Amino acid sequence: MSVFLTQIREALSVYNNKRVFILLLLGFSAGLPLMLVFSTLSFWLREAGVDRAAIGYFSWIALTYAFKWAWSPLVDRMSLPLFTRFLGRRRGWMLFAQLCLVGAILGMSVSDPLVNLERLALCALLLAFASATQDIVIDAFRIESAPEKMQAALAAAYQVGYRSAMIIATAGALTIAAWVSPGNDDYNLQAWQTAYFVMALLMGVGILTTLFSQEPHVDTKHATDKERQLRVEFAAKYPKKVASALAWLYSASVLPFIDFFKRYGKSAILILLLISCYRISDIVMGIMANVFYVDMGFTKEEIAFISKVYGLIMTLVGAAFGGVLLMRYGTMKILFLGALLVAITNLLFAWQAYIGYNVPFLTLAISVDNFSAGIATAAFIAYLSSLTSSGYSATQYALLSSIMLLFPKFIAGFSGVYVDAYGYINFFIAASLIGFPVLLLVVLVNRSQNQAMVVDGASAGDALDGSADKSKPSL
Repeated sequence: MSVFLTQIREALSVYNNKRVFILLLLGFSAGLPLMLVFSTLSFWLREAGVDRAAIGYFSWIALTYAFKWAWSPLVDRMSLPLFTRFLGRRRGWMLFAQLCLVGAILGMSVSDPLVNLERLALCALLLAFASATQDIVIDAFRIESAPEKMQAALAAAYQVGYRSAMIIATAGALTIAAWVSPGNDDYNLQAWQTAYFVMALLMGVGILTTLFSQEPHVDTKHATDKERQLRVEFAAKYPKKVASALAWLYSASVLPFIDFFKRYGKSAILILLLISCYRISDIVMGIMANVFYVDMGFTKEEIAFISKVYGLIMTLVGAAFGGVLLMRYGTMKILFLGALLVAITNLLFAWQAYIGYNVPFLTLAISVDNFSAGIATAAFIAYLSSLTSSGYSATQYALLSSIMLLFPKFIAGFSGVYVDAYGYINFFIAASLIGFPVLLLVVLVNRSQNQAMVVDGASAGDALDGSADKSKPSL
C-alpha cells in the first residue's frame, strides 16, 4: 500500500511545478478573449436590437482562428523591435498580442453597436486576430518550456485556465452587465461597456504572467544556419535585399514542412492520417449532442447544469488524470487509451436514446464521456507537441492543430442527415464504431516510429562500434 501511495505521490508531483502554474495563467489569458467575440458579443448585439442577419455576419470573425497557421511562420521566425530585444522571441510576441487584445477589448468597450456597428466589428476582428496570435505563441511557449513527459500536465493546467476564463467571459460578463443595471431588463449600453472594460482589465493576468515568466531556451541554430545558407545561394541570382527576403520567407514558411517530412519520412503520412482522424468520434457525436438533449425532453436548465457543471469538472479531472498517466506510461499508450475510452463512451448515449428522458443517467453519461475526452485531449496535445521541432514549433503546431479538425468537421456535417435516416441509437453506435479504426492508426504509427528508431539506432551503432541499439516498443 505504501509503495502504491508513493507512486501516486510521485505521479502527482508533476503538477507541483512553476511551469504548470504559468500555463494555468496563460490558459486563462487565452480563454478570456474567445467568448468576447462569440456568445457574449452575440448576446450584447441582440439585446441592443441588432438584426439576426448582422449577428450572423459577425460569426465570420471566428474564421480568423481557423487560418492562424497562415501567419504562424511570422511568430516563429520574425523578431519584434524592442519586444524581442527585452523579452525574447516567445515572450515578446506574447506581450505584443496581449497588448493588442487589451486595446481591442477597450475599443469594444467604448463602442455603441447602434451608432457605429462597423467600428465594433473592426475591434472584434482585431480581438480575434490578436487572440489567435496569442494562441500560436502560447502553444510554442508550452512546447519549448518543458520535455514531452510534462506536456500533458501543462496541457491540463492550460485547459483549467482556459475553461475558467471562458466561464468568466460569458457568465461573468453577463453578471457584471446585470449588476450595472439591476432590476432593469431594458437595454443598457453602459452595462455592456462596463462588462467589456472589466474583461480588458482581467487581461492583466496574462500580461503579468508573461513579464514574470522565463523565456524558453530554443535551439534555432539549424534553422538559422539554413537561412544563412539560402541567403548565400539566392544572392548569386538576386540583389542582396531580395535574396535576404526570399531566404527568410523560405525558411519561415517552407522549411517547417520540409523538416517535418524529412524527420518522419514514410511515417509522416500515417501520422497526418492519425491526426486528422483522432477526434472524429467525439466531434461527430458532439455536433448532435444538444439537439439530442432537446429531443429527449431535457430542459435548458438541466442541460446547462449537467454539461457546464458536471461536464466541465469531469473534463478537467480527466485532463489532470491524463497528465499523471502520461508521466507514468508514456504518450502512445495513453493516446491509445484515450481513443478507446472516447469510442466506448459514445455507446452510453445510444443507451440514453433507448431509455429516453432520465436525468441521473444523462449526468453519468456526460460525466464519463467528458472524463474520457479530458484524457484523450491531454494525450493528443502532448503527442502533437512531440511532433514539432526546435525553431519551427509555432508553425508546425499551428498546422497540425488545424489538420485535426478538418476531416472530423466535414464528416460531422452529415450527422443530422444520418439521424433523420436511422435515428439516434444507430447514430451514436456509428459514432462509436468510427472511433475504433483510430486505435489501429495509433498502433501503426507507434510501430512505424519504433522501426525508424531501430534503424536510426543501427546506423548510429554501425558508425560508432558496429552494433545496433534495439529500442523497445512503447505500446
